[in-house]
Amino acid sequence: MAFASHAIQGAVSLVTLQRPERLNAISGDLLVDLHRALQAAQAEPATRAIVLTGAGRAFCAGDDLKEFAEQAESPAAIAEHCERIQTITRDIMFGPKLVVGAVHGYAVGGGFEWVLNCDLVVAADTLVCFFPEMALGHFVTGAVTHLLPQAVGHQRTMELIVLGERQSAEDLAALGLVNRVLPEADMLPAAMALAAEVATRSPGATARLKRALVGGVGAGVASALALEQEAAGACFADPDTARRVEAFARQRL
Repeated sequence: MAFASHAIQGAVSLVTLQRPERLNAISGDLLVDLHRALQAAQAEPATRAIVLTGAGRAFCAGDDLKEFAEQAESPAAIAEHCERIQTITRDIMFGPKLVVGAVHGYAVGGGFEWVLNCDLVVAADTLVCFFPEMALGHFVTGAVTHLLPQAVGHQRTMELIVLGERQSAEDLAALGLVNRVLPEADMLPAAMALAAEVATRSPGATARLKRALVGGVGAGVASALALEQEAAGACFADPDTARRVEAFARQRL
């Protein structure tokens, strides 16, 4: 069973997270399958734009804490997991084709990061985003330590990451972090229509625009990805993180 799918609809590739029974929580298998799907979409000759979405009731509920012990069992396992997470950001941001996020329900932790990595975002009015990492002893990834300060400033970035307060779709729109907010039933059709409109633009020009905009922050993004990977690895290996994850799991029983 694949945990991410790639479907071609005209000039648009639809990439969908396919782990709905776990709210598309991030597992090792999901990261591998999502990388393959995004790579296929970026390489597909007929595709001019990509829509990224999640099946079921949520876009992505963040790291699957049920897999924490497996992810943190050795330095090699930690390094591999952190690298796979950062690879998804590279797939979204450094590929030549514009990526439109179609997001609903929960987009938490890594899921929130992937929303911020998209070039355009259509949000359902049910969207709720937050960063739980600091409470759990984890560290943010997805180059958000570079992207968020540029978008919302230093103090607001600290508030979003350290406090981890829940942000609604309207909150995110007010911050300039999503482009459109629609009823959930209209979200995916609107995102597909937006991507189809993007697809009518010159592929060479849009690829160059993305390269110029991302390239302008590229060194910062690459540096942030490296620093985040190091910090995330250290946090995974910290006994305090294991205690916090275990306490969180007990609260949910």
